This record gives sequence, C-alpha cells and structure tokens, in this order.
Amino acid sequence: MGTYILKRVLLMVPTLLLISLVVFVIIQLPPGDYLESYIAELQAQGESVDMEKVAYLRAEYGLDKSFMEQYLSWVTGFVQGDFGYSFEYDLPVSEVVGDRMYLTILVSMLTIIFTWLIAFPIGLYSATHQYSWGDYGLTLLGFIGLATPNFLLALVMLYFANVYFGTSIGGLMDEQYINQPWSWAKVSSILEHLWIPVIVIGTSGTAGMIRRLRANLLDELHKPYVVTGRAKGLPETRLLLKYPFRVSLNFFVADIGNMLPSIISGAEIVALVLSLPTTGPMLLGALQSQDMYLAGSFLMFLATLTVIGVLISDLLLAVLDPRIRLEGGARR
Repeated sequence: MGTYILKRVLLMVPTLLLISLVVFVIIQLPPGDYLESYIAELQAQGESVDMEKVAYLRAEYGLDKSFMEQYLSWVTGFVQGDFGYSFEYDLPVSEVVGDRMYLTILVSMLTIIFTWLIAFPIGLYSATHQYSWGDYGLTLLGFIGLATPNFLLALVMLYFANVYFGTSIGGLMDEQYINQPWSWAKVSSILEHLWIPVIVIGTSGTAGMIRRLRANLLDELHKPYVVTGRAKGLPETRLLLKYPFRVSLNFFVADIGNMLPSIISGAEIVALVLSLPTTGPMLLGALQSQDMYLAGSFLMFLATLTVIGVLISDLLLAVLDPRIRLEGGARR
C-alpha cells in the first residue's frame, strides 16, 4: 500500500506538469492578449491610447517573450506560490482571489454536507421500502429536483427569502459588509444569506444521489451474501449498514475526484443569478477578458484538486470494498 501511494504521488508530478502545459496552451489560444483587447476597448470608446505605456506593460509582464519563456516563468512562479498578476484587477492573483476562495469553499462544503444529510437517509428508505407510498412520494420529489433548473429555483428562493424573511436579494452578505473587515455582524449576515445558495445548488445533487444510491442498494439487497447474512440471523439494520450499504457507496467515493474541484469552481450559473462573490463568476470573467494568469491559476487549482481527488478516491475504494485490490495481476 505504501509503495502504491508513493508511486501515485510521484506520478502526479509529470501529470501536473503536462496539465500545466495544456492549460497554458489553452489560455494562449485566443488571438492577441489582454493588452490588445484593452486597446481595442479604449479605441471603441473613442479614447486615446498611450502606446509607450502599452509597450512598457507588455515588457513588464513578459508578454513580449516567447511562448516557452512565458510558460516557464509562469509554472516556476506557480510552484513557488507566485500565481502571477491579474491585468484586469491590477493586483497579484493571490490578492484578487482573497476572500472569494474562503466563501466559495464555505458554500461548497455546506452544500456537500446538506446533500449527504438529505440523500443518504432518503436513499436508504427508498431502497428498503421499494414501491411503497413513501418511495413513490420521495421518487416524485427527486424527479422534481432533477427537472427544476437551478437558476429558476434561485429566483424563486430569492423571492421567498425577501418576502417572508426580509433577506436582502443577492449576494452572500448585506451591502454594508462588502469589502469590510471580518466581524461578528458580517458573519451573521453571511449566515442569514447562506442557506439560499446551499439549498439551490444542493437540490439537484441531492436528487441525483438519491436515485443512484437507491439503484445501487437495490442491486446489493438481493445478492446471495445478503440472503445468507439474513438467514444466519444478523439484525436487519446491522446487516444493511455493514454490507450492502457499504458496497453501494462505491459510486459516491469514486466521485470524490470530481467533488474537490467543484468546491473551488462552484456553480457558476447560480452564482451569477444570486450575485454570489464566489470564484465561479471570476473564472468566467477572466476567460472572457483573456486575463491569462488569473484564468490559468484557476484552471491549475482545479486540475491539482482533480488529481488529488482521484488519488483519495482510489485509496478509499480499496479500504471500502475488499474486492478492490491495488496490486495488478491475477492470483491463484
């Protein structure tokens, strides 16, 4: 197991280097750069452009260097914790991200916890009470959750929160706390607004997880090892939780590789509708404005978390399901 973990960790290094090269190629693919887009925008507005200043900025930020020189400078700085400079915000990337990263992680973690707390008990009940009225009712709610667009649910939730609870529309806090130092009043304002995006983003994920958990658990409940356990007199709850439920969680553990990057990217469309100060809208803006270092840093964060998530997922699967072995080859 230790050798396997070491090999996987060492394999992550060339993987991330290859991903970084692909990311840099992608963010360089659009013609021109941020300064050229900025010049075109000024000219479209009829404003004059100081070409000497533009040439100075291009030299200052290394935009006049070759592709490989720019890539090596960026990837070396990334390893050292220097994520580059955001042209659009005129600040280092680390300062631009700032509180947005913490708020994004807070929203995403609470959404994941909300999803688990709702989906696991309902999935268990639906599988063990198949074709009952409760199963039909919960299945109907699940289909409604899957069919309802998140942006539509976000608009409905904004209306109800404002009318019945007096919560200000949009954002994760009241306006007077934006860009202000952290205080208890600011935290209270965030908690007052937080439940809306958690419910909106978590609804579709909860519905999907209920359906998958129910289907996987139904497959396991009729297998011979469950029948044997029941015939030997194992208590039903213990039998259910220790064997078939544990095996049916394989799909959930396998999704960890996708779950970690989603913590950072968040739900972009919902964030735009709810005016959330998370990283999703910032990533979209960086890609649109060709703010290359900001966009590249976000994409590298997502790639790194995906690689780490896949490693965690593989290790947990081996622990969760004894049938899965890390060593290759057949044994007699």
